[in-house]
Amino acid sequence: MEKATLLEWYRQMVLIRRFEQRCSDLYSLGKIGGFLHLYIGQEAVAVGTIAARQPGDHVITAYRDHAHALAVGSETGPVLAELLGKATGVSKGKGGSMHLADVNRQYWGGYAVVGGHVPLATGLALAEQYKGTDNAVLCYFGDGSTNIGYFHESLNLAGVWDLPVVFVAENNQYGMGTAVERASAVTRMVDKAPAYGMEGKQVDGMDVMAVYEATSAALQAIREGKGPQFLEMLTYRFEGHSMGDPLRYRTKDEVEKWREDDPIGILERYLLKENIADREELENLDKGVEQELVDAVQFAEESPFPAYEELFSNIYVED
Repeated sequence: MEKATLLEWYRQMVLIRRFEQRCSDLYSLGKIGGFLHLYIGQEAVAVGTIAARQPGDHVITAYRDHAHALAVGSETGPVLAELLGKATGVSKGKGGSMHLADVNRQYWGGYAVVGGHVPLATGLALAEQYKGTDNAVLCYFGDGSTNIGYFHESLNLAGVWDLPVVFVAENNQYGMGTAVERASAVTRMVDKAPAYGMEGKQVDGMDVMAVYEATSAALQAIREGKGPQFLEMLTYRFEGHSMGDPLRYRTKDEVEKWREDDPIGILERYLLKENIADREELENLDKGVEQELVDAVQFAEESPFPAYEELFSNIYVED
């Protein structure tokens, strides 16, 4: 892969990590309301999968959605402003943390209902099939979503109609505070795909290069007419389910073991070992990210809250 591509993936993952850390700080200060679900530890999944998509491909995910917004290219300032409920946010301050969307980038959110967006992804894929395009849909969900009706109904119809959708299970080992083996009779998410006639693959979700290659292959298979694809990304969230999670269900040893496979660290070590980049180049990228976040925080905090009249807009379709 080209050096510029690998460095951009490194920059994006660092941006997502630092963004999430800054969000944690702002939440603690009471500047972000509602729920806040951080993506720290899972950065390689969003960056690697979205890097493989074509411009017309759609992206839709659940409520752990900040990383996907940044990976599709949404501006950092407006994304952060959305979390602060400001009018300059990507959803005009009305969506907040769990309902990010960027229509101009084919990014449809951000959904709070567990698995509720999976049928929407299937519908997006059906629309592209009707239009006769070669566009596909990347649909992300957690391991907990694979045990509810929305998931099974959606995969069944996608399989029946050979829809152009990649179902990406971000298996971060826990559904809220419940370990996968305590909630799912089938503990390998990928084993659920064959029931609906689709190919599945288990991927190291901590390695951005492995994620990119698997997603590229899945999208190519779809465009070759091989029907929907299923990818299980084995990953881990280093923080809790949300900011209010006391993390009593995990041991420190478990977390530290997974931290050894930090996705940013894996790519960093590869870049240095293969002499693709030196330490100074990476440090310069880090500094650029820090400045970008300083500017984003300033933009978000100085932006106005939505006007009172905005309470009544975007409710019905306007002529």
